[in-house]
Amino acid sequence: MPIQMNDNNNSNDKIISDINMTPLIDIMLVLLIIFMVTSSVSLESGLDIDLPKTKSQTSSQEGKAVLVSLDRHGAISVQGKEVDLAGLKDAISEALHTDNTSLVVFEGDKNSNLGKTIQIMDVAKIAGAKKFAIATEGNN
Repeated sequence: MPIQMNDNNNSNDKIISDINMTPLIDIMLVLLIIFMVTSSVSLESGLDIDLPKTKSQTSSQEGKAVLVSLDRHGAISVQGKEVDLAGLKDAISEALHTDNTSLVVFEGDKNSNLGKTIQIMDVAKIAGAKKFAIATEGNN
């Protein structure tokens, strides 16, 4: 019995025209890892703030807090969103309600104006804040 060889023009052979998803998935996973690492490194407030140094170390408290930032040029931000002094009360009030907290943490540049910080604290009290904290950078 003769051996029959399949030739390349056989109609039973189908061309595979599917897209290979493996390289696409690999690239997406690498990008996901890069975004996760860079997002945890990014600044929480979004402002360039040089925190004052302290010698004593206090323990961080558990729970949520509203972060109010003041940079050296007087720009104010609430939870990373820049606001002006006129909209500060509404922004703090909304953030306190959204996070269901009464704690406001002030983060100010060491060269910022103390008078403006007191003004921000007064607005935060009117907005409903009951507890306050000041963010510092510890000396190790």
